[in-house]
Amino acid sequence: MLLIGQQNARTCHGLHRRAFLQAGASSVLGLSLTDLLKARAAGESGGPAKAVILLWLWGGPSQLDTFDPKPNAPLDYRGPFGTIPTRIPGVRFCELFPKLAGFSDKFSLVRTLVSQSNDHGIAGTIGLTGNGAGGTGLDGKPLPGTPRPALGSVVAKALATSPQRKQGQAGMHPFFVVGGKLHQGKKPIIGEGGGTLGAAWDPFRLEYDPASGTKIPALQLPKELTPERMVDRQSLLTAFSKAESQTADMHATGQLDAYRSRALAMLTSPNAASAFDLSKEKPALADRYGRTRFGQSCLLARRLVESGVPFVQVNWSDHVEAEEDSGDGGWDHHYRNFQIMQDRHAAWLDQSCTALFADLHDRGLLDSTLVIAVGEFGREPKVNDKAGREHWPGCYSALLAGGGVKGGRVIGTSDAKAAHPADTPLTPADLNATVLQQVGLTSEQVTGIGLTPTGRVIEELL
Repeated sequence: MLLIGQQNARTCHGLHRRAFLQAGASSVLGLSLTDLLKARAAGESGGPAKAVILLWLWGGPSQLDTFDPKPNAPLDYRGPFGTIPTRIPGVRFCELFPKLAGFSDKFSLVRTLVSQSNDHGIAGTIGLTGNGAGGTGLDGKPLPGTPRPALGSVVAKALATSPQRKQGQAGMHPFFVVGGKLHQGKKPIIGEGGGTLGAAWDPFRLEYDPASGTKIPALQLPKELTPERMVDRQSLLTAFSKAESQTADMHATGQLDAYRSRALAMLTSPNAASAFDLSKEKPALADRYGRTRFGQSCLLARRLVESGVPFVQVNWSDHVEAEEDSGDGGWDHHYRNFQIMQDRHAAWLDQSCTALFADLHDRGLLDSTLVIAVGEFGREPKVNDKAGREHWPGCYSALLAGGGVKGGRVIGTSDAKAAHPADTPLTPADLNATVLQQVGLTSEQVTGIGLTPTGRVIEELL
């Protein structure tokens, strides 16, 4: 069965002076998106990142039990794990991450991220969009404004029309989410879609099922629509018409035709079918990523980027693994944190993330692919009475590699218990601003597509 889905800078970095002069007259300070694309059409290349992979560690990993351990803190803060050296002089990781420690000279670490909220849904919106609009802050008061589009939607719109995209990549939608939908209870998280950019920039969703392979779940085509009939455009249009009730929200924005056009292109594209097919990978490489849902989702992300997709988000969601007795709730370890970390989560992340970095590096793709691994917040430093850690927005970590990010750097220092930044406090808006610069968008260009620039570029990474 085939399924296809939809879900409801401060500088002109990357633009040469000639392109800036050609486009700069359109506004007082900077360039609109149209100007940027005109500059690229004239031969300019944009930023160093041609694609972005966001490994979204939903639930909030503990900073102390991953990449910011505090071996000198009291036991009820530091936890039971030891630390190991990395390739970065003087920097140690939790002992559960030996593979990433051995690859640490190829990526950088931010240790002082701070969010506005300790609520999964609100912090998730802030992390995915760089803005908390549509939710409430720690004081319970509404955060103003309409929810911004997901970072993936902004990048997709900027890069999808780049003339550097090869002709064979034109059939691929520019923004994919791999993994289950993010939700809090039964309420979906705001911030995974196109927002103010329109539903045409919502992601297509893929899910990897160990039993059946890659699925695209939101729009199910009829069983009688066999691969042989996929070339029949009228049959496809009829099937899509029957499913329009699932995409009724798109009619109001006038975005359905654009989205459906991309869906039809992907359904009939050999390039898309090949990108989705993990059986084309050598078993040894699939083993290197790990035969977990998250590991194979990371491998799928690499295939999508290799096929020309500008932005891929991999969700480590509440249902990342299918084992009924796994007790998996993403990284939301209010209880049994240390058991879950030791038995499953640390090993899975260590293996899959290192395999993705190394695979991209070996294929010559890491320099042009920016990879970020981060959650919506961290965990409370003091261990609770259930051997777990509560939500903590005051300080948490992110890994970044490729796409112009220098390896072997640590940005920011947390205090003695990893509770608050001791220096260099940074926000999700800063992280997102850095991504936008690396793909060639300045703050002026973000304004040009109707968004208010937020955050500052983390120059220390570059």
